[in-house]
Amino acid sequence: MKVRIVNTSPFDTPAYATEQSAGVDLKANITEPVELGSLERKLIPTGLRIALPKGYEAQVRPRSGFALKHGITVLNTPGTIDADYRGEIGVILVNLSKDTFTINPGERIAQMVIARHETVEWEEVDSLDDTARGEGGFGSTGK
Repeated sequence: MKVRIVNTSPFDTPAYATEQSAGVDLKANITEPVELGSLERKLIPTGLRIALPKGYEAQVRPRSGFALKHGITVLNTPGTIDADYRGEIGVILVNLSKDTFTINPGERIAQMVIARHETVEWEEVDSLDDTARGEGGFGSTGK
């Protein structure tokens, strides 16, 4: 599948690291380091704009190493980029650690996965069919 991309950053266009990678890394399109204090969140630009085909979305997800090593994650995980959005992709990072973290220009800050999605047509009804689970919510199927 081909997706049109505009890259206004000085960094390479995102690429898959391996043949079976699901996502591509997004880099911080900043000109100087940005500090992210404990429990602080900031919108970090990527310099990328994309045009997805109808029926697809891009999901912005945390990088596992960033989260494990530094407590940095994407706040609205996964962030969704709709097929009709043409603005710059931004990543909302949050620092869940006790230490200040510095984001450097070109640093890999998140990953982006392109996924197909369905559009539903709602059918309003007065009741739903019964299941074994019923209305059991959070933790209802555990022991």
